[in-house]
Amino acid sequence: MGTLLHLQAPPLPLPLRRRLLGESNRTTSLPLWGFPRHSRSRRPVRVFMASATEATQEEELKKGIAEFYDESSALWEGVWGDHMHHGFYDTDATATIDGHRAAQIRMIEEALRFAGVSDNPLEKPKEVLDVGCGIGGSSRYIAKKYGAYCQGITLSPVQAQRAQALAAAEGLADKVNFQVADALDQPFSDGQFDLVWSMESGEHMPDKMKFVSELARVAAPGATIIIVTWCHRDLSESEESLLPEETNLLNKICNAYYLPSWCSAADYVKIAKGLSLEEIKTADWSDNVAPFWPAVIQSAFTWQGLTSLLRSGWKSIKGALVMPLMIEGYKKKLIKFAIITCRKPAA
Repeated sequence: MGTLLHLQAPPLPLPLRRRLLGESNRTTSLPLWGFPRHSRSRRPVRVFMASATEATQEEELKKGIAEFYDESSALWEGVWGDHMHHGFYDTDATATIDGHRAAQIRMIEEALRFAGVSDNPLEKPKEVLDVGCGIGGSSRYIAKKYGAYCQGITLSPVQAQRAQALAAAEGLADKVNFQVADALDQPFSDGQFDLVWSMESGEHMPDKMKFVSELARVAAPGATIIIVTWCHRDLSESEESLLPEETNLLNKICNAYYLPSWCSAADYVKIAKGLSLEEIKTADWSDNVAPFWPAVIQSAFTWQGLTSLLRSGWKSIKGALVMPLMIEGYKKKLIKFAIITCRKPAA
């Protein structure tokens, strides 16, 4: 895996790092000083030396994520359309198969509005990064909306190729670019982007602190960072962990969707504060996305959806079978659909 940048702010307390990564019983790694293996910057970086087991687990996770989306993206494109993420609905609305794609566009607009991204020609973003870009729906939408140049990264070669093909078909080949890359070790220069966007990719990251650190590294001074992600509920002051039955439910979802340990929105806020990011805001949009999964299940289990599902392979089938567990998690207030936005300090 990549390196963890040493920013000006002090690192997070070790207990928080351990809790985020599920490392309470693991041997603590010692930080070393060095330079990144590809010379994006000559600033020193902190490298946490993971154990051989941890490194193997991370590589297996990345491989599983890539294979899952290689196999299932065509299916989900047929079900979800260009935007492989939740839709945003009015509270207590009833979703329909035809309406959930419009709700996905609304999700993008609501996220931009919440983060305060300006439409002013002098302030609107000019260079955008889409982390976990899927087949590029958000990148293409943002490129059209702002006239910005967007780059997207994904672990899935199939997704990157499809995203590029869709961009060319829409006449956007000169406005967007997609590549296979690791969100925890991004191939971009420091301070390159004035909007850093992550729509439902944070849940795949095994190291949430490194994930946010990389988003902050590639963000330009004054840039906006938007993270929309699946979280578990915030723990109360008297709790040290989720209840066993809650953990069991999340583990079933993790096994199907190739997710590492979950964290809470409060954990993301602590990470952002630890990196000295500014204007940190968060909101729970769980009620606004609650209608989405029933609509997806309804569309997936049509005759066309079922035949596509059976053709796509076992990984996709497992993903479809746990969709009711997502609904259960939302109903139990265990799963939270969170947005976290912040700004990198201006130079």
